[in-house]
Amino acid sequence: MAKNSIGLVELGSIAAGFEACDAMLKTADVELVLARTICSGKYVVLVRGDVAAVESSVQAGARAAGAAVIDTFVIPNVHESIFPAISGTTRVEALAALGVIESFSVASLIEAADAAAKAAQVQLIEVRLAMALGGKAFVTLTGNVAAVESAVAAGAQVLSRKGLLVNKVVIPAPHPELLNEMI
Repeated sequence: MAKNSIGLVELGSIAAGFEACDAMLKTADVELVLARTICSGKYVVLVRGDVAAVESSVQAGARAAGAAVIDTFVIPNVHESIFPAISGTTRVEALAALGVIESFSVASLIEAADAAAKAAQVQLIEVRLAMALGGKAFVTLTGNVAAVESAVAAGAQVLSRKGLLVNKVVIPAPHPELLNEMI
């Protein structure tokens, strides 16, 4: 089976985060991608695997954490650019147009980044997850102006439906120094 699904549990308690992570890993054959504290005193657990395993894992984590759960998701067929963007390993030489989508939650931002990447021919640059951001998260992406506009609109729509969109921008011809500031 393909291990192209991801699932995340975002928690308002660090202690509950450890408990949820343990339950998630014991429940199903999933790979731990990320488990860490984030601002402001929250914890996230991100796993990958086949769809059924990820769904079981996320359900177990949410059950174990109870009221500490802020948000969860399972993305059955995640866009391949999500992982390098989360780990900050995407190489970008120049920006055509720059899109930025900002969210109040980590879970919803990853869903928005996936929707953006699937909506148009863009390159995800970075998915920044609540580190030194007061619990917020954002994604940056590049491509031609029309593609970036479409991708940003698709990602923002995901966040707007949940009431978690902070802001979104499309910069048609960003100054070259802006890329140096981003990386």
